[in-house]
Amino acid sequence: MSEILPQLDKPQQTYNEVRKLLCAQFLTALADNAILFVAVAMVMQGALQGDWYVSALQGCFLVAFVVLAPWVGVFADTRSKPQVLMLANLLKAVGAGLMLLGVQPLLAYAIVGMGAAMYSPAKYGVLPELVKGDNALMKANSWVEGTTIIAILLGMVLGAAVADHSITGALVCVFTIYIISAMVAKWMHALPAAHDKKGVDDGVWSSFRSTIKTLLTTPKARFATLGVSLFWAAAVILRLVIIAWAPVVLLLTTSTDISLLTLFIALGIAVGALLAPRLIPMVHLRRARLAAYGLGISVLCLVFVTDVWTARFVLFIAGVCGGLFVVPINSVLQDIGHRSVGSGHAVAVQHFFENIAMLTVTLLYTWAIASGVSAVSVMWVLGIAVLLFTLIIARFLPAIRIG
Repeated sequence: MSEILPQLDKPQQTYNEVRKLLCAQFLTALADNAILFVAVAMVMQGALQGDWYVSALQGCFLVAFVVLAPWVGVFADTRSKPQVLMLANLLKAVGAGLMLLGVQPLLAYAIVGMGAAMYSPAKYGVLPELVKGDNALMKANSWVEGTTIIAILLGMVLGAAVADHSITGALVCVFTIYIISAMVAKWMHALPAAHDKKGVDDGVWSSFRSTIKTLLTTPKARFATLGVSLFWAAAVILRLVIIAWAPVVLLLTTSTDISLLTLFIALGIAVGALLAPRLIPMVHLRRARLAAYGLGISVLCLVFVTDVWTARFVLFIAGVCGGLFVVPINSVLQDIGHRSVGSGHAVAVQHFFENIAMLTVTLLYTWAIASGVSAVSVMWVLGIAVLLFTLIIARFLPAIRIG
């Protein structure tokens, strides 16, 4: 992190602001994943009915990213981004509080999703405002992704463990963590708004369409948008299918056991994220397609796995490929957005496309599971789809100069 260059008055001030961002991100990601595994525990304990419920819950979370996309990018770029991070965490806390009060989890988790949709453009958009230079931005992204993965690990394991003991206690912990994350974001330096509010509030849809057009006519941004949509669509299905696959194939019976299995995906992503700046610098973005091929092959290998430790190893390799794939893509899009339409706008558009992809595959998965399709069959389809779509992206974008 010492190589991140200052955009603020002093190098130490920049370092401190990045450190605060990492702290806020760690806490909110910890709570985001803990609350999902609280819901998994509720299903496995019989408080919620149906194998489809977890995927339906995930769908409710994703809807906000699609519906609110025209507004959240503008909201992030026309305000101090640390302030936006604080408000988003408070909204997440409201969702967790409603679930604690017994409100229908689908509705409560949708409100958490609204907070997440507001949070993401500010989280990724603030990085180009804090650091400068392609290499520094890549390293900052790798730190954010690595911190997020550590939080995912702890969120899955701790959330599942506490929920297996007490659902109420787990939800109280989640609510408290969101509040603390909001306080850390409030503690950050108040950065100036990236864009003037004038003329934006009256034309949100026009601004959003213009941002989409600008990004999709830029080869690097188009490549990144397609690539990140593929990655997150695959990631959300992989996480959901593991929840259904592990009890049947690996005979795991508690949410804690399943969270320990998915822990290896997160560990792999953390390793891949830290290796990405060295192996796939922004000037060689097209190398990322090799990592996508590796992800597809890893998913196909899971079809033949029948023991826990082999599954953990394959999931770790899949995670490494995922981390190598997503970090350079995120960095490229943030850099392009910061130089043109605004980093918050660019991240909102990115999330619009990736969450349409995620929501689509989540709905298809929910329908498949409700129709009796086996988890192994879903894995076959997922692995082949990742390979096929990666091949299509590589085939139709062969002449794009990424550097």
